[in-house]
Amino acid sequence: MSVKGINTVTVYGASSPNIDITYIDAAKRLGTIFAQSGISVVTGAGSTGLMAAIEDGVLESGGTAIGIIPEFMVREGWMHKSLTKVIETEDMHKRKELMAQMADAVVALPGGPGTFEELMEIVTWKMLNLFTKPIVILNTNGYYNPLIKMLQTSADSGFMRKEFLTAWVVVETPEDVLPAIVSNIDWKPGVDKYQKTE
Repeated sequence: MSVKGINTVTVYGASSPNIDITYIDAAKRLGTIFAQSGISVVTGAGSTGLMAAIEDGVLESGGTAIGIIPEFMVREGWMHKSLTKVIETEDMHKRKELMAQMADAVVALPGGPGTFEELMEIVTWKMLNLFTKPIVILNTNGYYNPLIKMLQTSADSGFMRKEFLTAWVVVETPEDVLPAIVSNIDWKPGVDKYQKTE
């Protein structure tokens, strides 16, 4: 499946190597799907965990895997050695900024605090109209169920307008990711974040 207007997808995901094979397989399948669809993938350039899994899936299928990584992580030897292209940044903030700038869409794989932070930042940017492109959460094994529930609670309790719950799409399998991107391309909040409630 090719997606018009989607040439590059930024993927957030775990760097931890201590992950069940179910998550690894899903990430690698997603990389294969992107490569077969002619979509380049931007990651944090990690050599372990789900970052490595999606990179390997892309590369093994002849696709383009671009890594963006801070200089200190390169010095620590944390970079995947076979990426199509590597961009080194001076710090984490520049890394995240570039990953967002290069994205025609963003996908969040399961991950830890770093992935949560990246996902919540890009969701916040979308609510502020600073990032207007699709955001998809790949909810492998129901991993993100607690976070999805927390976001619903946030809206139900008035901490977030309910219209913003549609700013992202949650899917269960890698095969559902591209259709979800398509469904979210034309998303508009229909409300200003700071609009007063009548």
